[in-house]
Amino acid sequence: MSKENDILKWFNGEISSEEIKELYPNEDFSVLEKAGFYAKQITVPEVDAQKALADFKTRTFNKQESKVIPLNFKSFLKIAAIFVVLLASSYFLFFNNIKSFETQIAETRVFNLPDNSEVILNAQSHLTYNKKEWKNNRTLNLDGEAFFKVTKGEKFTVNTAAGSIQVLGTQFNVKERDNYFEVQCYEGSVSVTSDKGKVVLTPGKTFRIIKDEVILVKDFIAENPSWIAQESSFDNVPLWQVIDELEVQFDMSISVENINTAKLFSGSFTHKDKNVALQSVTIPLNLSYKINGNKVEFYNYAKN
Repeated sequence: MSKENDILKWFNGEISSEEIKELYPNEDFSVLEKAGFYAKQITVPEVDAQKALADFKTRTFNKQESKVIPLNFKSFLKIAAIFVVLLASSYFLFFNNIKSFETQIAETRVFNLPDNSEVILNAQSHLTYNKKEWKNNRTLNLDGEAFFKVTKGEKFTVNTAAGSIQVLGTQFNVKERDNYFEVQCYEGSVSVTSDKGKVVLTPGKTFRIIKDEVILVKDFIAENPSWIAQESSFDNVPLWQVIDELEVQFDMSISVENINTAKLFSGSFTHKDKNVALQSVTIPLNLSYKINGNKVEFYNYAKN
């Protein structure tokens, strides 16, 4: 049992990797090193490894058989590795409480949170929350865009890379893409906190940050975001952001040639027809486009 005891000490950090290899230079510790690494990444209930190993060696699967089968070193390595894998599996099955929702290109998803609040997730978005802590801490993490219908209750928080939104019970839309952050309030009031400060939105108000610049947006009148009805709408939004949204709603990559993508666009495009959507964006800006597979190029009319 000397080797087994030394390995158990190594698992517990009582012996370093260098020391265990010096004690047994001819043994292959690569499997246990990997198992040990992954074991340290998770938190699991404490286990008396010595007792567990002793119980395993003395246990018999046949009540009529009393003979104890000797446990050689290689068998111990296999058992130790399996033991760690089982602990890891138990962790992910019983101790991991993070709930995750994700959408792909051109996909939207509707679901309810534990408090019956409704979330509609727009295309290419990702949302997570801790279901175990939800009752006392209604906090979510969002990457992308989502519309929330929040039931009244404790503080409800949506965290994004660009800022956080807090409400008690209301309806609001959050859009967080690269260099673009927008919050629109549809009902109740919404508190938005970012590195630009804090602002409280009332129904019909919008807060928008484009490349670190806060943009004042005129009031809007709508019951829901247009994208829920499969249409993206824009009010003085840079063309590069409109292009990004086209790529989110359609499986295509858009390039531009000699075009100022900072020019502002007001309008909308449908999610149902790619050509109609492209025309809805290019025609008002006096642009044209050509399609090559899933690649699209925007260019000025003057191009031959």
